[in-house]
Amino acid sequence: MRMKAEPATRVFNLVGYALLIVISLLCLIPFWLIVAGSFTDELEIVSDGFKLFPNTVSFEAYKSVFQTPEQIIRAYGVTIGVTAVGSALGLLLTSMAGYVLSRKDFVYRNSLSFFIYFTTLFSGGLIPWYIMMTKYLGLKDSYWAMILPPLISAWNIILMKNFMKSIPDSIIESAKIDGAGDFRIYRQLIMPLSTPGLATIGLFLALGYWNDWFNANVFITDDGKYPLQFLLYKILSSAAVLQTDNGAYLAANIVPPTETLKMAVAVVATGPIILLYPFVQRYFVKGLTIGAVKG
Repeated sequence: MRMKAEPATRVFNLVGYALLIVISLLCLIPFWLIVAGSFTDELEIVSDGFKLFPNTVSFEAYKSVFQTPEQIIRAYGVTIGVTAVGSALGLLLTSMAGYVLSRKDFVYRNSLSFFIYFTTLFSGGLIPWYIMMTKYLGLKDSYWAMILPPLISAWNIILMKNFMKSIPDSIIESAKIDGAGDFRIYRQLIMPLSTPGLATIGLFLALGYWNDWFNANVFITDDGKYPLQFLLYKILSSAAVLQTDNGAYLAANIVPPTETLKMAVAVVATGPIILLYPFVQRYFVKGLTIGAVKG
């Protein structure tokens, strides 16, 4: 039988749920404003500003975005492929580096940790990095130019190392007594126990790859290899140029969809990645807090 809660507990729960509902609605209002703005007529935004519920529903912004739907679909495919491959490889390499650095019997653990941390303070610079990627690695106009730069992050390695340090050493010692090697311990013991940490790092990697447009801007010239973010950036740039060059020649009641186009681009770009978050959300906080307990 269920035990009756005390009156004070019921009041506390009621107030807590009410506050959580209000906070959740406040967090959803900005996103709803973006969605509503994408369906608002451009003249209405120019005259009245953004509204939660537009007076006139317009699809002009989405018509501009999907003017060439095959290009959008191809950009989606490039982004999904780069995100999937980059996140998988990044998780593999980050988890391997974190596992090695978390082992107390690894002689060069402190030295390698210092070099990894050093990269967070200093970098080689943009021009040497570009020369290395194009001249020596030959990655100009290559998908690998969008995959390799964000592949390994010092922050992710440190986070994974701290998370794996929370796994008891007795588990590894027991596996060694049973004759398991390092790769088998890593694959069959450490990886399953590191699910929260892997989900957290995977979310960081996926968001980074999905939102990345800078590497495409620097290395990609073939429009067939444009990722989604960079393609949408080009669409926005074209709309801004159209408004600047032709604004004086347009009729008073004709306004190029620039503000609504920004909102539509945000919806198109963020929609799919939002669907990923609920699947890893339950691991997210656990992965961060466990990895932060032991430094």
